[in-house]
Amino acid sequence: MLDTVPLQSRFLDHADHYARWSGLAIGIEIARQLLTIESGDITTPLVFAVTAFGLCAVGGVLIGDALTLRPQEAVRTASLAPRLVRDHVPPRMTPLLLLEAGSLLALLFMGAVTASSGREGIGGAGRVMEVACNGWHTSIGPWPGLYYSGPMLGALAVATPACVWALRRIAFGPGGHQQRRDRAWAIVGAWGLLVSCQVLLVVLMFLVAFMDGPCAGPLGAVTLVVICPLGLLGMFTFGWSLLTVVAPRAVDDGMADEGTYDDE
Repeated sequence: MLDTVPLQSRFLDHADHYARWSGLAIGIEIARQLLTIESGDITTPLVFAVTAFGLCAVGGVLIGDALTLRPQEAVRTASLAPRLVRDHVPPRMTPLLLLEAGSLLALLFMGAVTASSGREGIGGAGRVMEVACNGWHTSIGPWPGLYYSGPMLGALAVATPACVWALRRIAFGPGGHQQRRDRAWAIVGAWGLLVSCQVLLVVLMFLVAFMDGPCAGPLGAVTLVVICPLGLLGMFTFGWSLLTVVAPRAVDDGMADEGTYDDE
């Protein structure tokens, strides 16, 4: 029997998948190109590469969500239960990602407050931190001051409201519960990719600064104790987020979906 489904309809049925995968592929290629840019230090291209990859992942998912076909049933039913955004997002991973994002903001704030230009003048404003060691001062870096954290904060400021708006549109829009769940999880996964990449980068910057420096002092010891678990968390959430963007239905965080909501 010949396939009578139009090619355009078959393409639109999977347009969200193509957009998500394309966003990841484009992000990887842009990140690769940015890493080859000549710069005074290797950290600047790395910051732009990580930021571009995260934004492309978010953009691909949002475009894919906009292209998702809505069900066109002749008879529509509606549930009397109120719809909430939290009913469609990952119930266990979402608080974990929010905690990770809060920790990232705290680290970036600490980095911005403690950053300086360096006595030697080679670090540039907001790239290093001055520390006292055995009676003399030295600079350690790269340090997540405003020079490096500016692009990361800008990406979060753009991606976070866009993802929140998309989640609200999904929760209160038409569609079955499974479809809304898949769309919402993909968006949370894309935002998690952006946050996780930035967390891993900031943790790496702290580790390099304190391990390569001649001395770190009590601040360095405390910081290393704090950021090492955060780095492990970042690696876990990065893997979960990547898998969720690629295949939302293949991921579960231990809580079964209950109830079905049809198009209103």
